[in-house]
Amino acid sequence: MAYQLTGTVKAVFDTRTFASGFSKREFVVTSEDKFPQDVAFECLKEKASLLDNVAEGQRVTVHFDINGREYNGRYFVNLAAWRIDAAGAGGEAPPAEALEDTTDYAEPDGEPPF
Repeated sequence: MAYQLTGTVKAVFDTRTFASGFSKREFVVTSEDKFPQDVAFECLKEKASLLDNVAEGQRVTVHFDINGREYNGRYFVNLAAWRIDAAGAGGEAPPAEALEDTTDYAEPDGEPPF
């Protein structure tokens, strides 16, 4: 199941490569909730390049999966980003005022048609 979060990029970290050849790059987004949260995401392997055009302070929408696992009796959860959109691009809804119906439904003589 895919999730998404819109917020402001707080931090972007360098790519980390491990001895196994595995690489990841992490970043933090501050949510736009009533009580904003700093949420850490990671981009794995080739997805690390998604962060090349992302800057701190930029408003983005992050599409991600939740990955959970157990290791030595401890449980871990990671948020793996697979798409990052500049907020305002793509499928975001227009502001409510752009959706207001301004049509004048009155008949020309001022009387309703019924």
